[in-house]
Amino acid sequence: MDVFGYKINVNTKLLIMNVPAGLNYTEEHEWIRVEGDEAVVGITDYAQSQLGDIVFVECETVGDELKAGDTFGTIEAVKTVSDLYLPASGEVLEFNEALEDQPELVNKDPYGEGWIVKIKLNDKAELDGLLSADAYKAII
Repeated sequence: MDVFGYKINVNTKLLIMNVPAGLNYTEEHEWIRVEGDEAVVGITDYAQSQLGDIVFVECETVGDELKAGDTFGTIEAVKTVSDLYLPASGEVLEFNEALEDQPELVNKDPYGEGWIVKIKLNDKAELDGLLSADAYKAII
């Protein structure tokens, strides 16, 4: 299995991963939670566990209009740096500034305090092409 460009042995016993219902997921291991016309984006519990200790999160795209699949930032763990991909098109409104001083929030609470960006959605219909929680569980 490929996670952020690294091959992962799928025969290794996996821990029970937190995959909340009500979110949409990408095959690249990002999640998106819709809040009205806006959405919150982060990486999944599975992704953070595979990356290991997160030491830096960067987003220089605040104010930019991006398409689904575009890179919106990078995440750095002890041994690797990976691109972050936007699950849906929209304007990047906000970066979680708490991550500047506490990037480990992504490890501790990837669906809560460890969110990465907020976006203004261009087209909610794009979410229909993303994975449900059950479909995401099937690929991990």
